[in-house]
Amino acid sequence: MKAGNILPAAVLLAAVVLPANLLAQGYPAKTVRVINPFAPGGGLDLVLRPTLQKMSESLKQSFVVDNRPGAAGAIGTDLGAKSAPDGYTLIGATTGTITINPSTYAKLPYDPVRDLAPITSIGSASFVLVVTPSLPARNVRELVALAKRRPNELTLGSPGYGGINHVGGEYFSQLTGIRLLHVAFKGSGPMLVDIVGGHVMLAFDSMQATQPHVRAGKLRALGIAADKRSPIAPEIPTIAEAGGPAMNVASWYGLLAPTGTPRDIIVKLHAEVVKALAVPDLRERFVSSGIESVGSTPDQFGAAIKEDIARWAKVVRAANIRAE
Repeated sequence: MKAGNILPAAVLLAAVVLPANLLAQGYPAKTVRVINPFAPGGGLDLVLRPTLQKMSESLKQSFVVDNRPGAAGAIGTDLGAKSAPDGYTLIGATTGTITINPSTYAKLPYDPVRDLAPITSIGSASFVLVVTPSLPARNVRELVALAKRRPNELTLGSPGYGGINHVGGEYFSQLTGIRLLHVAFKGSGPMLVDIVGGHVMLAFDSMQATQPHVRAGKLRALGIAADKRSPIAPEIPTIAEAGGPAMNVASWYGLLAPTGTPRDIIVKLHAEVVKALAVPDLRERFVSSGIESVGSTPDQFGAAIKEDIARWAKVVRAANIRAE
Protein backbone atom coordinates (compact mmCIF):
# COMPACT_ATOMS: atom_id res chain seq x y z
CA MET A 1 0.00 0.00 0.00
CA LYS A 2 1.35 3.49 -0.86
CA ALA A 3 1.91 5.96 1.97
CA GLY A 4 -0.56 8.37 0.40
CA ASN A 5 -3.36 5.82 0.76
CA ILE A 6 -2.88 5.19 4.48
CA LEU A 7 -4.71 8.27 5.77
CA PRO A 8 -7.83 7.86 3.60
CA ALA A 9 -8.03 4.21 4.65
CA ALA A 10 -7.79 5.14 8.34
CA VAL A 11 -10.45 7.81 7.89
CA LEU A 12 -12.70 5.29 6.15
CA LEU A 13 -12.24 2.77 8.98
CA ALA A 14 -13.10 5.41 11.57
CA ALA A 15 -16.20 6.33 9.59
CA VAL A 16 -17.35 2.72 9.77
CA VAL A 17 -16.47 2.01 13.41
CA LEU A 18 -17.37 5.32 15.06
CA PRO A 19 -21.09 5.37 14.21
CA ALA A 20 -21.51 1.88 15.66
CA ASN A 21 -19.81 2.92 18.89
CA LEU A 22 -21.87 6.09 19.12
CA LEU A 23 -25.02 4.08 18.44
CA ALA A 24 -24.29 1.74 21.34
CA GLN A 25 -23.47 4.64 23.68
CA GLY A 26 -26.80 6.32 22.98
CA TYR A 27 -28.81 3.09 22.85
CA PRO A 28 -31.68 2.78 23.47
CA ALA A 29 -33.00 6.14 22.32
CA LYS A 30 -36.59 4.89 21.95
CA THR A 31 -38.86 2.03 23.00
CA VAL A 32 -37.50 -1.47 22.36
CA ARG A 33 -39.97 -4.11 21.19
CA VAL A 34 -39.38 -7.65 22.43
CA ILE A 35 -41.37 -10.27 20.53
CA ASN A 36 -42.67 -13.18 22.60
CA PRO A 37 -43.70 -15.87 20.08
CA PHE A 38 -46.22 -17.35 22.53
CA ALA A 39 -49.45 -16.23 24.19
CA PRO A 40 -49.32 -14.08 27.34
CA GLY A 41 -49.01 -15.84 30.69
CA GLY A 42 -46.66 -18.65 29.67
CA GLY A 43 -43.19 -19.52 30.93
CA LEU A 44 -41.42 -17.09 28.61
CA ASP A 45 -43.63 -14.23 29.79
CA LEU A 46 -42.82 -15.16 33.39
CA VAL A 47 -39.13 -14.65 32.66
CA LEU A 48 -39.19 -11.82 30.11
CA ARG A 49 -41.47 -9.28 31.73
CA PRO A 50 -39.75 -8.86 35.12
CA THR A 51 -36.30 -8.93 33.49
CA LEU A 52 -37.26 -6.28 30.95
CA GLN A 53 -38.78 -4.16 33.72
CA LYS A 54 -35.39 -4.09 35.47
CA MET A 55 -33.70 -3.20 32.18
CA SER A 56 -36.22 -0.38 31.59
CA GLU A 57 -35.44 1.05 35.02
CA SER A 58 -31.69 0.83 34.42
CA LEU A 59 -31.63 2.25 30.88
CA LYS A 60 -34.48 4.77 31.39
CA GLN A 61 -36.25 3.49 28.30
CA SER A 62 -39.22 1.17 27.77
CA PHE A 63 -38.87 -2.47 26.76
CA VAL A 64 -42.31 -3.64 25.61
CA VAL A 65 -43.36 -7.26 25.12
CA ASP A 66 -45.24 -7.97 21.88
CA ASN A 67 -46.93 -11.40 22.02
CA ARG A 68 -47.16 -13.01 18.57
CA PRO A 69 -48.20 -16.66 19.10
CA GLY A 70 -48.67 -19.36 16.48
CA ALA A 71 -47.05 -22.42 14.88
CA ALA A 72 -45.16 -23.46 18.03
CA GLY A 73 -43.49 -20.07 18.20
CA ALA A 74 -42.39 -20.04 14.56
CA ILE A 75 -44.56 -17.08 13.50
CA GLY A 76 -43.26 -14.64 16.11
CA THR A 77 -39.67 -15.83 15.83
CA ASP A 78 -39.72 -15.40 12.04
CA LEU A 79 -41.18 -11.90 12.43
CA GLY A 80 -38.32 -10.99 14.75
CA ALA A 81 -35.67 -12.56 12.53
CA LYS A 82 -36.85 -10.46 9.58
CA SER A 83 -36.95 -7.18 11.54
CA ALA A 84 -34.42 -4.37 11.14
CA PRO A 85 -31.15 -5.29 12.92
CA ASP A 86 -30.95 -2.01 14.83
CA GLY A 87 -31.48 -3.21 18.41
CA TYR A 88 -35.08 -2.00 18.59
CA THR A 89 -36.64 -5.39 17.90
CA LEU A 90 -35.52 -8.32 20.04
CA ILE A 91 -36.85 -11.87 20.24
CA GLY A 92 -37.70 -13.92 23.31
CA ALA A 93 -36.43 -17.45 22.74
CA THR A 94 -37.17 -20.89 24.13
CA THR A 95 -35.74 -24.37 23.73
CA GLY A 96 -38.54 -25.31 21.37
CA THR A 97 -38.48 -22.36 18.98
CA ILE A 98 -34.72 -22.34 18.58
CA THR A 99 -33.41 -25.88 19.07
CA ILE A 100 -36.34 -28.26 18.43
CA ASN A 101 -38.38 -26.60 15.67
CA PRO A 102 -35.49 -26.91 13.16
CA SER A 103 -35.82 -30.70 13.41
CA THR A 104 -39.59 -31.09 13.66
CA TYR A 105 -40.58 -28.63 10.90
CA ALA A 106 -39.76 -29.63 7.33
CA LYS A 107 -39.73 -25.98 6.17
CA LEU A 108 -39.01 -23.56 8.98
CA PRO A 109 -39.12 -19.93 7.75
CA TYR A 110 -36.03 -18.99 9.77
CA ASP A 111 -32.65 -20.52 10.50
CA PRO A 112 -31.90 -20.02 14.21
CA VAL A 113 -28.13 -19.95 13.68
CA ARG A 114 -28.02 -17.92 10.46
CA ASP A 115 -30.86 -15.44 11.09
CA LEU A 116 -30.63 -14.76 14.83
CA ALA A 117 -27.84 -13.31 16.98
CA PRO A 118 -27.57 -14.66 20.55
CA ILE A 119 -27.64 -12.12 23.39
CA THR A 120 -28.01 -14.28 26.49
CA SER A 121 -29.82 -17.17 28.11
CA ILE A 122 -31.80 -15.52 30.92
CA GLY A 123 -32.89 -18.59 32.83
CA SER A 124 -33.49 -22.32 32.69
CA ALA A 125 -36.21 -24.50 34.24
CA SER A 126 -35.37 -28.19 34.64
CA PHE A 127 -38.21 -30.63 34.13
CA VAL A 128 -39.58 -33.10 36.64
CA LEU A 129 -40.78 -36.62 35.84
CA VAL A 130 -44.18 -37.00 37.49
CA VAL A 131 -46.58 -39.95 37.54
CA THR A 132 -50.16 -40.52 38.60
CA PRO A 133 -50.19 -41.72 42.23
CA SER A 134 -51.99 -44.95 41.32
CA LEU A 135 -49.08 -46.10 39.16
CA PRO A 136 -47.18 -48.90 40.99
CA ALA A 137 -43.77 -47.23 40.65
CA ARG A 138 -42.11 -45.49 43.59
CA ASN A 139 -38.93 -44.51 41.75
CA VAL A 140 -37.49 -44.30 38.25
CA ARG A 141 -35.99 -47.78 38.38
CA GLU A 142 -39.42 -49.28 39.13
CA LEU A 143 -41.05 -47.17 36.40
CA VAL A 144 -38.59 -48.41 33.78
CA ALA A 145 -39.11 -52.03 34.87
CA LEU A 146 -42.90 -51.58 34.68
CA ALA A 147 -42.71 -49.98 31.23
CA LYS A 148 -40.55 -52.83 29.95
CA ARG A 149 -43.17 -55.35 31.12
CA ARG A 150 -45.94 -53.30 29.47
CA PRO A 151 -44.54 -51.83 26.22
CA ASN A 152 -46.70 -49.13 24.60
CA GLU A 153 -49.20 -49.32 27.49
CA LEU A 154 -47.98 -46.53 29.76
CA THR A 155 -49.14 -43.15 28.46
CA LEU A 156 -46.79 -40.17 28.23
CA GLY A 157 -48.60 -36.84 28.32
CA SER A 158 -47.31 -33.59 26.84
CA PRO A 159 -48.73 -30.07 26.43
CA GLY A 160 -48.20 -30.27 22.68
CA TYR A 161 -46.85 -32.53 19.97
CA GLY A 162 -43.19 -31.90 19.18
CA GLY A 163 -42.52 -29.59 22.14
CA ILE A 164 -39.75 -29.98 24.70
CA ASN A 165 -42.03 -31.98 27.04
CA HIS A 166 -42.76 -34.50 24.27
CA VAL A 167 -39.19 -34.65 22.97
CA GLY A 168 -37.86 -34.90 26.53
CA GLY A 169 -40.13 -37.89 27.17
CA GLU A 170 -38.94 -39.56 23.98
CA TYR A 171 -35.35 -38.90 25.07
CA PHE A 172 -36.07 -40.70 28.35
CA SER A 173 -37.59 -43.62 26.41
CA GLN A 174 -34.55 -43.87 24.15
CA LEU A 175 -32.09 -43.76 27.04
CA THR A 176 -33.94 -46.48 28.98
CA GLY A 177 -35.05 -48.68 26.08
CA ILE A 178 -38.76 -48.45 26.89
CA ARG A 179 -41.76 -47.70 24.66
CA LEU A 180 -44.41 -45.25 25.83
CA LEU A 181 -47.67 -44.17 24.19
CA HIS A 182 -47.65 -40.41 23.62
CA VAL A 183 -50.80 -38.36 24.27
CA ALA A 184 -50.74 -34.67 23.29
CA PHE A 185 -52.83 -32.02 25.03
CA LYS A 186 -53.49 -28.34 24.35
CA GLY A 187 -51.48 -27.05 27.26
CA SER A 188 -49.87 -28.15 30.49
CA GLY A 189 -52.97 -27.55 32.63
CA PRO A 190 -55.30 -30.06 30.90
CA MET A 191 -52.47 -32.61 30.74
CA LEU A 192 -51.79 -32.45 34.47
CA VAL A 193 -55.50 -32.70 35.25
CA ASP A 194 -55.65 -35.98 33.33
CA ILE A 195 -52.56 -37.33 35.07
CA VAL A 196 -54.02 -36.40 38.46
CA GLY A 197 -57.20 -38.23 37.41
CA GLY A 198 -55.27 -41.33 36.36
CA HIS A 199 -56.23 -41.06 32.68
CA VAL A 200 -52.59 -40.51 31.65
CA MET A 201 -49.68 -42.13 33.47
CA LEU A 202 -46.69 -39.80 33.37
CA ALA A 203 -45.11 -36.63 31.98
CA PHE A 204 -42.12 -34.33 32.06
CA ASP A 205 -43.06 -30.80 33.06
CA SER A 206 -41.70 -27.75 34.85
CA MET A 207 -41.26 -27.43 38.60
CA GLN A 208 -43.62 -24.46 38.58
CA ALA A 209 -46.44 -26.43 36.95
CA THR A 210 -46.03 -29.69 38.86
CA GLN A 211 -45.14 -28.69 42.43
CA PRO A 212 -48.63 -27.56 43.59
CA HIS A 213 -49.98 -31.01 42.61
CA VAL A 214 -47.02 -32.86 44.09
CA ARG A 215 -47.30 -31.04 47.42
CA ALA A 216 -51.03 -31.75 47.52
CA GLY A 217 -50.32 -35.47 47.02
CA LYS A 218 -52.09 -35.52 43.64
CA LEU A 219 -48.93 -36.31 41.68
CA ARG A 220 -45.80 -38.29 42.53
CA ALA A 221 -42.47 -36.77 41.52
CA LEU A 222 -39.96 -39.49 40.67
CA GLY A 223 -36.99 -37.37 39.63
CA ILE A 224 -35.69 -34.13 38.19
CA ALA A 225 -33.99 -34.24 34.78
CA ALA A 226 -30.89 -32.33 35.85
CA ASP A 227 -27.39 -32.78 37.22
CA LYS A 228 -28.42 -31.59 40.68
CA ARG A 229 -31.51 -31.28 42.85
CA SER A 230 -33.65 -28.16 42.82
CA PRO A 231 -33.31 -25.75 45.77
CA ILE A 232 -37.11 -25.35 45.93
CA ALA A 233 -37.73 -29.11 46.13
CA PRO A 234 -34.52 -30.73 47.42
CA GLU A 235 -36.44 -33.83 48.41
CA ILE A 236 -36.86 -34.79 44.74
CA PRO A 237 -33.83 -36.81 43.57
CA THR A 238 -32.28 -36.45 40.16
CA ILE A 239 -33.41 -39.09 37.69
CA ALA A 240 -29.95 -40.66 37.90
CA GLU A 241 -30.18 -40.82 41.71
CA ALA A 242 -33.57 -42.52 41.39
CA GLY A 243 -32.19 -45.37 39.30
CA GLY A 244 -32.53 -43.86 35.84
CA PRO A 245 -30.10 -42.44 33.27
CA ALA A 246 -28.16 -39.21 33.70
CA MET A 247 -30.15 -36.75 31.61
CA ASN A 248 -30.96 -33.07 31.28
CA VAL A 249 -34.30 -31.80 30.03
CA ALA A 250 -35.06 -28.14 30.59
CA SER A 251 -36.92 -25.26 29.08
CA TRP A 252 -34.50 -22.36 28.80
CA TYR A 253 -35.52 -18.78 28.11
CA GLY A 254 -33.28 -16.38 26.25
CA LEU A 255 -32.97 -13.18 24.31
CA LEU A 256 -31.98 -12.91 20.64
CA ALA A 257 -31.66 -10.18 18.03
CA PRO A 258 -31.86 -10.22 14.22
CA THR A 259 -28.51 -11.11 12.66
CA GLY A 260 -26.61 -7.96 11.79
CA THR A 261 -27.48 -6.15 15.01
CA PRO A 262 -24.34 -4.18 16.04
CA ARG A 263 -22.11 -6.17 18.38
CA ASP A 264 -21.81 -3.22 20.78
CA ILE A 265 -25.58 -3.21 21.27
CA ILE A 266 -25.65 -6.96 21.87
CA VAL A 267 -22.85 -6.65 24.45
CA LYS A 268 -24.69 -3.80 26.16
CA LEU A 269 -27.94 -5.77 26.31
CA HIS A 270 -26.15 -8.80 27.75
CA ALA A 271 -24.61 -6.63 30.47
CA GLU A 272 -28.04 -5.20 31.33
CA VAL A 273 -29.59 -8.67 31.64
CA VAL A 274 -26.75 -9.77 33.94
CA LYS A 275 -27.29 -6.64 36.03
CA ALA A 276 -31.02 -7.39 36.27
CA LEU A 277 -30.39 -10.99 37.32
CA ALA A 278 -28.22 -9.75 40.18
CA VAL A 279 -31.13 -7.86 41.76
CA PRO A 280 -32.24 -9.94 44.80
CA ASP A 281 -36.00 -9.68 44.27
CA LEU A 282 -35.77 -10.87 40.66
CA ARG A 283 -33.44 -13.73 41.59
CA GLU A 284 -35.77 -14.79 44.42
CA ARG A 285 -38.77 -14.59 42.10
CA PHE A 286 -37.06 -16.94 39.65
CA VAL A 287 -35.94 -19.38 42.34
CA SER A 288 -39.47 -19.61 43.77
CA SER A 289 -40.69 -20.59 40.28
CA GLY A 290 -38.00 -23.23 39.79
CA ILE A 291 -36.02 -21.11 37.34
CA GLU A 292 -32.24 -20.93 37.56
CA SER A 293 -30.75 -17.59 36.51
CA VAL A 294 -28.11 -17.95 33.78
CA GLY A 295 -26.87 -14.75 32.10
CA SER A 296 -24.52 -16.50 29.66
CA THR A 297 -22.39 -14.43 27.28
CA PRO A 298 -23.49 -14.15 23.63
CA ASP A 299 -20.74 -16.58 22.60
CA GLN A 300 -21.62 -19.08 25.34
CA PHE A 301 -25.31 -18.87 24.42
CA GLY A 302 -24.55 -19.36 20.73
CA ALA A 303 -22.45 -22.45 21.46
CA ALA A 304 -25.18 -23.89 23.70
CA ILE A 305 -27.80 -23.35 20.98
CA LYS A 306 -25.74 -25.27 18.42
CA GLU A 307 -25.15 -28.09 20.91
CA ASP A 308 -28.87 -28.33 21.72
CA ILE A 309 -29.88 -28.32 18.05
CA ALA A 310 -27.61 -31.31 17.41
CA ARG A 311 -28.73 -33.17 20.55
CA TRP A 312 -32.46 -32.81 19.96
CA ALA A 313 -32.14 -33.55 16.24
CA LYS A 314 -30.93 -37.06 17.11
CA VAL A 315 -33.89 -37.63 19.43
CA VAL A 316 -36.41 -36.25 16.93
CA ARG A 317 -35.05 -38.41 14.10
CA ALA A 318 -35.06 -41.57 16.22
CA ALA A 319 -38.65 -40.93 17.35
CA ASN A 320 -39.78 -39.77 13.87
CA ILE A 321 -41.41 -36.64 15.27
CA ARG A 322 -42.82 -34.27 12.65
CA ALA A 323 -44.72 -31.04 13.31
CA GLU A 324 -48.42 -31.38 12.61
